[in-house]
Order: sequence, then C-alpha cells, then structure tokens
Amino acid sequence: MTTLKQGDKAPAFKAKDQNGAIHQLKDYKGKKLALYFYPRDNTPTCTVQACNLRDHYEALQQAGITILGVSTDDEQSHKKFETKHQLPFPLLEDSAHKMVNDYGVWGPKKFMGKEFDGTHRTTFLIDEKGKIAHIIEKVKSKEHAAQILQIWEAH
Repeated sequence: MTTLKQGDKAPAFKAKDQNGAIHQLKDYKGKKLALYFYPRDNTPTCTVQACNLRDHYEALQQAGITILGVSTDDEQSHKKFETKHQLPFPLLEDSAHKMVNDYGVWGPKKFMGKEFDGTHRTTFLIDEKGKIAHIIEKVKSKEHAAQILQIWEAH
C-alpha cells in the first residue's frame, strides 16, 4: 500500500503522545526506531499487538530499539489505552491524518464485507540515520516483537 520503500528517507514527523509530549523523527537520530501504525485503540487485534510489544519491551530495549505507536485516535483515547494495558511506550496522536498520509498507510480496507478508509497495520523500521531499513506490511500481532527483533538482527 505505501509507496515508501527500504532505503528511503523516513518522512519527518512531529506529533503529541498520550501524555502531551512532542515527538519528532529528528529526536530519534542515532537510534533504531520501530514506528508502528495501527487502526484503533482498544480493538481486539490492536490490543493483542500492543500487549505483545509491552510483554517484550525489555528485550526490544536491550536490542536498542525504540517503539512508537501511531493511530488516528486522539490523545485522550491513547491515554485510556495506555493506562488500561500498562503500555510502556508512547502512542502518537494523528487525528489530522498527517503521518498516516505521509507514510502511505491510510486507504481503502475491507472488513466483514464493508469497504471503508482506515489505517493499514504497518511497521516501519527506521535506522540510526533516519532511513527506512525495513517495512513490515504483514504484521503478526501476536508475535510482533519477535518480527521486529528478527529483522533488526538480520539487518
């Protein structure tokens, strides 16, 4: 779905997290970043994915990987999601659809026979220089942390 590809410069972003803190791509220069886009807070698959990342957060940190979640939900929704599931990483608010459009993850979807526009579950692994090292388009929500770790180890 996205037109971005491995080796491309990651689109710059500036967004608030669930606590009102501002995050920008340039803040993560020199770090490995897993920027994961997900459809909605507190939906079954998104919850499984976030909890998998939470449960393996220490391993991800030990591997030097920073996690940032992004959805079009607002700051308040993110705060409830974080609190309910004790998520240890920032969830960026993109209600203006800037990031989902810049990263090319917003578009037509099908669910239960209905077509609608929404966020495609996609993770961008961004290297220390701000380039896209890998794009995970087939996210396995129950084992997403392992997917990220495996790809970074091979990179």
